[in-house]
Amino acid sequence: MFAESPIKRRQSTRINVGTVPIGDGAPIAVQSMTNTDTSDVEATVAQIKRIQAVGADIVRVSVPTMDAAEAFKKIKQQVDIPLVADIHFDYRIALKVAEYGVDCLRINPGNIGNIDRVKSVVDCARDKNIPIRIGVNGGSLERDLQEKYGEPTPEALLESAMRHVDILDKLNFDQFKVSVKASDVFLAVGAYRLLAKQIEQPLHLGITEAGGLRSGSVKSAVGLGMLLAEGIGDTIRVSLAADPVEEIKVGFDILKSLRIRSRGINFIACPSCSRQEFDVINTVNALEQRLEDIITPLDVSIIGCVVNGPGEAEVSDIGLTGARNMSGFYEDGERQRERLANNELVDKLEAKIRNKVAAKQSMLDSKNRIDVQVEGSSSER
Repeated sequence: MFAESPIKRRQSTRINVGTVPIGDGAPIAVQSMTNTDTSDVEATVAQIKRIQAVGADIVRVSVPTMDAAEAFKKIKQQVDIPLVADIHFDYRIALKVAEYGVDCLRINPGNIGNIDRVKSVVDCARDKNIPIRIGVNGGSLERDLQEKYGEPTPEALLESAMRHVDILDKLNFDQFKVSVKASDVFLAVGAYRLLAKQIEQPLHLGITEAGGLRSGSVKSAVGLGMLLAEGIGDTIRVSLAADPVEEIKVGFDILKSLRIRSRGINFIACPSCSRQEFDVINTVNALEQRLEDIITPLDVSIIGCVVNGPGEAEVSDIGLTGARNMSGFYEDGERQRERLANNELVDKLEAKIRNKVAAKQSMLDSKNRIDVQVEGSSSER
């Protein structure tokens, strides 16, 4: 029962990061970045696979040295998710990872030396159909811009970004996306708003160095939420001082809350009060842990009493309304005759949710097969 979002997306051009389309109305991609030593191939591959398992569309990997580039080659051979190589100054590393099949280069053209070096990277990217991400950060503005503006401002971030954009424009290269990140919410939001009016390319959103799991999630939700609600943004990364897996979870939660993109279980749960007839908090926490593997969108409401319970259950795929000893159970908004014993809620709900997911996924798969057949028939005519 995932309602369509009322948000009107900003129009942008399309690029492709490997198999993932970015911009021009494509689903907003969620990405993270490894924090392992890239030269440790085994650890980096393991982390990429964990990040992918929770739904990541794209993973960024830092490649600071030629040794790391050689490790990247081995990493790329062992994973099947698009990889972005994070490169800052050495254009030769960009050329090397391009040779090894990188899906996107995160490199600022103005930082890699003279125009010949820039042109060699751009020509290589064009030849291999590799997009570029320009990444401006409020903490690393060019010295002359710091002197000009006195401190990081939205206008300073915009001017920095446009310097790099202009270089690519002069080289007739338009397959790029841009980010203007800052750790301050208002600085980042202001910069993105300005940039959105200046270019047509996709925008990668982030509140950089947001903080730990709790505070960083809140800061990211506020900043990214402001922009996404205005239709700005084509990819997102939640930057946390935490396990990268958590970045993906929070990213999808942000998109889910704005009804932009749904993945997995959307739990609607009360904070609990003296009216609750069962332990709401422990029930929800247990179900979240047990059902992390589910990717099919599903709304599940778990309310501890009959005050708000029926209203939430009637607009959910699965609903539970607390009552003494035995709680009311809803499916597809309809009250069922069956009631669930409060001392067995976690096991019973898990089984019913998994059955519902299987039925819904079967229906979605069937619809997709029909759509493919219709498209195939249309193309033959």
